[in-house]
Amino acid sequence: MSRRALPYRTPGDEAVKAQQWLLVVDGQGFELPDALPDWDYQTSLRLKNEVHVDLDAVYASTGLTTDVKLSLVVVWTAKGSSLRGTAKRIPLSGGGAHTVELDIELPGTQLGGQLTLDTQLVLAEPVETSAIAAPRRGGSVLWTDRRTLHLQGDAPQFPIAVVDFGSTQLPAESAWHVQLSGELNTATMGALLLLINEQKKAVVTAFQNAATPRPIDKVYLSAAYADIARTMIEHALADSDFTLEADYAEDSLGATLQSLVTNLFPYTSVQHLRQRREQSPNLFATEVQAAVSLFEEA
Repeated sequence: MSRRALPYRTPGDEAVKAQQWLLVVDGQGFELPDALPDWDYQTSLRLKNEVHVDLDAVYASTGLTTDVKLSLVVVWTAKGSSLRGTAKRIPLSGGGAHTVELDIELPGTQLGGQLTLDTQLVLAEPVETSAIAAPRRGGSVLWTDRRTLHLQGDAPQFPIAVVDFGSTQLPAESAWHVQLSGELNTATMGALLLLINEQKKAVVTAFQNAATPRPIDKVYLSAAYADIARTMIEHALADSDFTLEADYAEDSLGATLQSLVTNLFPYTSVQHLRQRREQSPNLFATEVQAAVSLFEEA
């Protein structure tokens, strides 16, 4: 449990205790690891935990009275998407000991990078009290427990949306479209979006099976990855500010592009890649196809 100096009294470790977070897969709970290497953005996370709260001890140590309303809150923060939200809020009041069951599900499309779970006991509303150094402001955090998890994997690591291209300005017969926007320091999850045409059922199914693809799924995924990689590399080379030496924020678009360029062309400078693309764009597209090993494992 993390500790920091606060301008009000907080309960001791004996008053509030959290168990280990469990990852629920097919109805079974497993202790949450430090990283999930096979995770992808199409996979939501279901997590469980138990928190034991002794309200009498909380009130006694903070100077609050038993009529004060508290809440146990779970807040998640995804560094890769720069998104944050409240997964659960459970009101607590009265006295005695309570065992609070936490069962949350986080949508994979909103996650990415490092995921942080903050379980907090907070003051649910402002209170008036004469007790010395007692918390007064609504939302004051009395206790917190933090858990971090790194999400990574070989499946596509960007947000995906399935839409009907026929109702958009995109060509109705195309299978997917890579949407890239934003500055290089923009979070990748906010700058990159892969749109899948819902009319292309086989392609939609392939991305749904990305974690455990069938042979035919691998063919579609390989083709999509090659096209996505080419689009991203061309986007990087078209931006005159992009370099491999720049210090971009972690999980930013710039950092993602740096990683992609370095992995596919480890011994080539950005300047040389720009020259090759300008001199022969068709040949450069074929070089990207070779670098990603199109259909090699299909």
